[in-house]
Amino acid sequence: MKTVIIGAGAVGGCVGAWLTEKYDEVYLIDQGEVAKHLKENGLTLYKQFEEDAKKNISVKVVDSLGEVDNPDVIMIAVKNYNLEEVAQSVAAQIQGDPIIVGFQNGVLNQTVLPKYFKKVVYGVVEFNAWFDEPGVIGYQNKGPFVLGCIGGGLEEELAALQAYMNAAAETEATDRIRDAAYCKMVINLTNSYTTLVGFKYREISSLPLFKKVLSNSMYEGIQVLKAMGIKEYSAGDMPTWSKIKASATMPDFITMGIFKKNLAKMVLSSMAQDILQRKTGVSELESLVGEFVRLAEEYKVPAPYNKTVYQLCQQEFAKPEFVPLTEEQVWEAVKKNL
Repeated sequence: MKTVIIGAGAVGGCVGAWLTEKYDEVYLIDQGEVAKHLKENGLTLYKQFEEDAKKNISVKVVDSLGEVDNPDVIMIAVKNYNLEEVAQSVAAQIQGDPIIVGFQNGVLNQTVLPKYFKKVVYGVVEFNAWFDEPGVIGYQNKGPFVLGCIGGGLEEELAALQAYMNAAAETEATDRIRDAAYCKMVINLTNSYTTLVGFKYREISSLPLFKKVLSNSMYEGIQVLKAMGIKEYSAGDMPTWSKIKASATMPDFITMGIFKKNLAKMVLSSMAQDILQRKTGVSELESLVGEFVRLAEEYKVPAPYNKTVYQLCQQEFAKPEFVPLTEEQVWEAVKKNL
């Protein structure tokens, strides 16, 4: 397959590097300092806790889709807040009839991409990756990616794409992509809270309160999904619903040990990279926790933890200089909504 990947951030960089190691015709598109670095230095990847084993991979970089004749696959790996604009641009430049793959958190891409393309495959990223600087990316595991379509008609294309990607990184195909996307979205609910309290940027002042809000945010998300009729979809090392429930409902003396172990593996979230690291002022707040708050209201599921975090993030992220709150400050706000 001839593949173009748009966006060489954490996810796009990983998939671009891994595919490049297996195939010749893999091209990346980005802009500014990222594109300049990729052209001059390639991509450098390393696995978590193995920083001394960084691997540099030379990649093919193009400035536009017009430089690649009739690509078979176009992978769009930009954030939700850039997706509409990028989709419009791709649709205006597209040649032939390629498969479009959307790698975004949440389910917004299931609304945006069908407006512009006929052959759409949705990708759920079931591992964590982070962007240290242009061209330097860390990751926890080499996959899995979960691929799927909404509706029928692309079974052969989906199978071919799964086999193509699986040769480079663990990839599975499913007919339950909606379940997979929403279940990963529950895990992404932690992005807002960890950004709000500056996780990885300041010392946690109260581990019990940090755990309480983090765990209950995800547990509320599960209740919303159950009310919607979504079934659990487990992939990779993402926590199961039973583990999330245990962390939220069982005493700390039983669950704190495993929570600390998982906490040690947590990395800077994509939202924290936007708000705290790059200070862009934009984030996926609306398409992640904001969407869950709206769904909770629609399905009449109490969600005081997510509602509070959402409101605080709206308020604090809008300030000229965002300063993370403490766990105690967030908990005091949560109590008012309980």
